[in-house]
Amino acid sequence: MMRRKILIVDDEPMLTDLLKAHLEECGYEAMIANDADQGMNLLSRQPDLILLDIQMPGMDGLQLCRTIREHVSCPILFLTARVTEQDLINGLSYGGDDYITKPFRLNELTARIAAHLRRDERGGQKQAILTSGRLLVNLSERKVFYGETQIPFSRREFELIEFLLSNANRVYDRERIYEAVWGYDAEGDSGVVKEHVRRIRARLREYTGESFIETVWGVGYQWKRS
Repeated sequence: MMRRKILIVDDEPMLTDLLKAHLEECGYEAMIANDADQGMNLLSRQPDLILLDIQMPGMDGLQLCRTIREHVSCPILFLTARVTEQDLINGLSYGGDDYITKPFRLNELTARIAAHLRRDERGGQKQAILTSGRLLVNLSERKVFYGETQIPFSRREFELIEFLLSNANRVYDRERIYEAVWGYDAEGDSGVVKEHVRRIRARLREYTGESFIETVWGVGYQWKRS
């Protein structure tokens, strides 16, 4: 039986290490992120449940939850010392499913996780997504987002993004990209890849300030993801 995957997003390494060890003892696969950007990059591994700290530097847990909620259907449990009624309202309105306040007992957390996973099994299928930093590519809906803003791309541009991001940090020449995106039987020239890459880069820079696709001179292109 495949182990259920839990993503832990918290800026306290001692806590994330403790939770990872405990959850793995309980039979789960645990993934750690110590800030929101690391958490975004791990979403493509399709966690079954997310434990999310509210108070983090940079993008906090509420912002991250609001950014990913429409693309991630799994339960999101907030870990927080903030327990005011307004905090509860904010967390739930942003798409969180539950709260557990710090400090907490590990057996209580484990019970909450198990209950949410049982409930989630009766829900719908997961959305397939890819991420690169704060860029999110929803494969199920065939849409690209930066934060909560959708970036418009044509069908072919989306397919080119999907191919390069699915094979991030691997270099492909134009002929290989053309075959993968346009098909072996397509009647055209691989030179069209260059123009599509140019348009994709321009659109990405406009919305994110980054181009993501790197030219490897004399070889081809790669999606550069750290």
